[in-house]
Amino acid sequence: MSAQQHANYVNGQWVPGASWSKNVNPSDLSDVLGEYAQADQAQTEQAIASARAAAPGWATFNVQARADILDKIGVEILARKDELGRLLSREEGKTLPEGVGEVVRAGNIFKFFAGEVLRRTGELVPSVRPGIDVEVTREPLGVVGIISPWNFPAAIPAWKVAPALAYGNCVVFKPADLVPGSAWAMADIISRAGLPAGAFNLVMGRGSVVGEALVNDAGVDAISFTGSVDTGRKIAQKAVARMAKFQLEMGGKNPLVVLDDADLKTAVESAVNGAYFSTGQRCTASSRLIVTKGIHNKFVDALAERLKGLVVDDALKAGTHIGPVVDKSQLNQDLFYIEEGKKEGAKLAYGGKVLKREKEGFYLEPALFTETRNAMRINREEIFGPVATVVAADGYEDALQLANDTPFGLSAGIVTSSLKHAAHFRRNSQAGMVMVNLPTAGVDYHVPFGGRKGSSYGPREQGRYAVEFFTTVKTAYVAALV
Repeated sequence: MSAQQHANYVNGQWVPGASWSKNVNPSDLSDVLGEYAQADQAQTEQAIASARAAAPGWATFNVQARADILDKIGVEILARKDELGRLLSREEGKTLPEGVGEVVRAGNIFKFFAGEVLRRTGELVPSVRPGIDVEVTREPLGVVGIISPWNFPAAIPAWKVAPALAYGNCVVFKPADLVPGSAWAMADIISRAGLPAGAFNLVMGRGSVVGEALVNDAGVDAISFTGSVDTGRKIAQKAVARMAKFQLEMGGKNPLVVLDDADLKTAVESAVNGAYFSTGQRCTASSRLIVTKGIHNKFVDALAERLKGLVVDDALKAGTHIGPVVDKSQLNQDLFYIEEGKKEGAKLAYGGKVLKREKEGFYLEPALFTETRNAMRINREEIFGPVATVVAADGYEDALQLANDTPFGLSAGIVTSSLKHAAHFRRNSQAGMVMVNLPTAGVDYHVPFGGRKGSSYGPREQGRYAVEFFTTVKTAYVAALV
């Protein structure tokens, strides 16, 4: 292997893949970050077998030593936040401040779950039968297959890998094929933290090969997946067929409701942040802006004016607000939906053009549609780019109905000065997460993450709720010997 080649990590060893794939910077197509290993089915099966062999030992590993290992991982990630943030921004296209911020979040996640190792609790309750005690405890599942997406290449792997390891599971991790660099860097840190061989494995490669092997192998007890709805449904079908546990996060079409009594500046900033930052490539993005008629025109005018001041450029360049779209395929998808919106009769009020910059990259001007109906395709399907729509509402009740009229239910927001409407929206929004006077995107690492309807399936991710997925409950009955 050359210095620019990055191998897979299997059973405590760095091993070449069956082939190699280039990792290209979407801000500068001449910038290649290196070549990354592509595992085949055989190598994936080797990783699963090594995790299976290591599972009994890791499940009973000393809890203080396990906590120290996770803390060590978090400490190194945080110490290298600028370096790793730059790597993330180069391969994914987030602006540099966003990249560094995501790495900090990843480091904090590992440190949080280092503490959770020592906060494990159980229950000791009396039986209804005399002389018997009942002990309720949680145990690791065994081997967990982790499949992560490209849009958060540091944070999402962290919030899956850290709890899996903390609760005593062994891991086989497949990152998104598009952004292997951040995953490899995290695996490199993990490889030096003191885990026994086989407890953590990195297998980079195609979803159709590596992901398929993980989902189908009887040696994998559970699958944690974040990605598209179509892929999530296929994983669910295959996991159910062999009775494996699974957890799915599959996107959203998130509403931001703006009422007549909203503070206009708060509404505009919430919309810009939620809809366009991170190039709109967030499952929590505010893709539907539902605005009541009394403030509609003022809001649209102020939002369009704010968009004019956003700088779309190289993710690493100081002053850039929006980086490139992640790759050509995603750019084409964004442009497809922009054309669909026009065909459906929506008004493209701002943007939507491909931009040229000093370096060749996938640059797209943020797009804003007005005069849209909730039944339009651009309001029903996840675009996953810097594209937002405005839907006019007659009042709060109509806005709430429009917000809930979606097959998704991840995040929802409302901008209002009314405590009554804010409280009612929090209770009646059909979403897993609700934001009041805030963007729909942007969540803390120590509280639950997840949605309803077509957005999520299974227990929540992050925080103390992660224990629900990564462990199984055991009930033990103990009779006193006479």
